[in-house]
Amino acid sequence: MNLIVYHHRYRLAFGVFLLLELVVVMSQKRPQEDGKARPSEGNSPDQDKRRRVPTLRNVVQEVMKLQSVQHLLEPVLEPLIRRVVKEEVELALRKHLNNMKRNGGKEVNSSESRSLQLQFLNNLSLPVFTGARIEAEDCSTIKVAIVDALTGQIVTSGPESSAKVEVVVLEGDFDGDEEDNWAVEEFNNNIVKEREGKKPLLTGDAFLTLTEGIGLVGEISFTDNSSWTRCRRFRLGARVVDGSGGTRVREAKTESFIVRDHRGELYKKHHPPSLSDEVWRLEKIGKDGAFHKRLSRENINTVKDFLTMLCINPPRLRHVRFFCFISLFVKLGV
Repeated sequence: MNLIVYHHRYRLAFGVFLLLELVVVMSQKRPQEDGKARPSEGNSPDQDKRRRVPTLRNVVQEVMKLQSVQHLLEPVLEPLIRRVVKEEVELALRKHLNNMKRNGGKEVNSSESRSLQLQFLNNLSLPVFTGARIEAEDCSTIKVAIVDALTGQIVTSGPESSAKVEVVVLEGDFDGDEEDNWAVEEFNNNIVKEREGKKPLLTGDAFLTLTEGIGLVGEISFTDNSSWTRCRRFRLGARVVDGSGGTRVREAKTESFIVRDHRGELYKKHHPPSLSDEVWRLEKIGKDGAFHKRLSRENINTVKDFLTMLCINPPRLRHVRFFCFISLFVKLGV
């Protein structure tokens, strides 16, 4: 396309040049004709008009002059114009190649700069006990997603969006660097294994498959508490084990937490408590304590019974509490 344009430019430039030559020749001829006509200034207008009309001979002579000029200038102008056209074509090609390289570099850089990472979408429900299912807040299922670290958007397409993910246990003091980054080896070195002679630290379905970038953690639980580790705390981690397409996907980790032995779950308070919960599940009421025993004597066994008494007969409930304080003082010998 560019060659055609430059070819037309060449023909146009050459035509303009010939037109200029014709103007120059005609301008040189007019003074000569005017000089020859001066001695006969007394002639009539009709005679002057007839003299101004060029004869066939003059026309042929002018054409022959133009052709001779063209033959003389073509050997000089043609190489010059060819060189100009060649330089313009080479310049256009260089610009086109540079644009292609620049655009290709942007695509490569954008692909290389893409940063993917796994992320836990909800927080864990605390405290965590051995043998109990690990759940998210409000007793929901833990969710893991793969996101673009630059935009924060969940990656819903591509091979990474359906990757296979493994949930592991990490040391509670594993933090990474100041920007919360780490190498794969650093992450793997902070994975906690079970104690010698014990069952695997994490039991249940520790693998999940992402669907459109999101996966649900199955039923998993701890088999051991965290008191024997270097910081006495754990973290849950998630890493891609298959389906990343060769792209580096940064692993995910939760906040650190303590895992208590399942015996402590027997005395666990419920937040929030349900109406059917035993009354000692409420804060400030210890199981088998003085307040709990006195409430049982008053036939207040559940949270529902406690709230009913609080609404119907508050003085009676205060009397129970007052009696508990008196009993406590007697035991302490006050």
